[in-house]
Amino acid sequence: MKAFVTGGTGFVGAHLVRALSERGDAIRCLVRSPRKAQALGWHGVEAIAGDLTDREALERGCAGVDVVFHVAGIVTARNADEFLEVNRDGAAAVAAAAAAKGAARLVLVSSLSAGGPTVPGAPIDEARPPAPITDYGRSKLAAETAVRASRVPWTIVRPPTVYGEWDREFLKVFKLARLGVVPVFGDGSQELSVIHAEDLARALIAAAGPKAAGKVYYASHPTLTTSRALARAIGRAVARRPAVVGLPAPLARGLLVTIGSLAHLAGRSTMLSADKAHEFLAPAWTCKSDALTRDTGWRAGVDLESGLARTAAWYFAEGWL
Repeated sequence: MKAFVTGGTGFVGAHLVRALSERGDAIRCLVRSPRKAQALGWHGVEAIAGDLTDREALERGCAGVDVVFHVAGIVTARNADEFLEVNRDGAAAVAAAAAAKGAARLVLVSSLSAGGPTVPGAPIDEARPPAPITDYGRSKLAAETAVRASRVPWTIVRPPTVYGEWDREFLKVFKLARLGVVPVFGDGSQELSVIHAEDLARALIAAAGPKAAGKVYYASHPTLTTSRALARAIGRAVARRPAVVGLPAPLARGLLVTIGSLAHLAGRSTMLSADKAHEFLAPAWTCKSDALTRDTGWRAGVDLESGLARTAAWYFAEGWL
């Protein structure tokens, strides 16, 4: 397979490039920083300098490939417009380039945030209409809409919480666990679906198969967890027993409003904002992958305990912890 990957130097993209390399596929990547790509130790990967606003670079990347994997995007932004500019407009630009160059498939990495929150004990599937509750979720759903309106054959994958090597967001929780205290929003009972980035990379490759064209899928490990159980599992991965401290909803909202306001005044983006309070305090974020398994045979293979242990070992080896 000949593949073009956007976001290949990012967290999920790095896992995807590695998975494609292990298959022996021909890989081309859009990179903003050739130095960052070089640091990943790629061999035989063609790097195309550019970003999602560079039409010429996108069309060069899409020329002659079988599949375009659009992984690039942002998870923090200063406002809703910035989310849309990158996530929606970037997806539209990649889809236009893929259509112009005759790519056989575009696989878009979306998010469970586009589907919206759930209730405990009731993971959602693709039959439930999407109902995002944050600017990020709405921007990912807008990206889906842009891709579906394009002329290129598409498949959309919505992962839940993703963790694994190269991730800097979960790294913060690992560091807190080593210090002995991990705060969680609410009482820690929020139910979660999770997926290791290696499993997500395999899911994206599976989604490029013939039976997956024109479909939207969730991709997750079937075992659910809670925010409190996840914090404790991260503690075990770093050989600690951290105190898991619940932040009551009123206190959590106040902190998020304050942090978000300070970031806005400084012109910076942050994961901790009033808008994200809707996400952090939702009762559940869970989904089912039955449809993806039915159509492609894919199944998540990395359980949470071993996945967190691998992640912690990598953080220690790289000096991140």
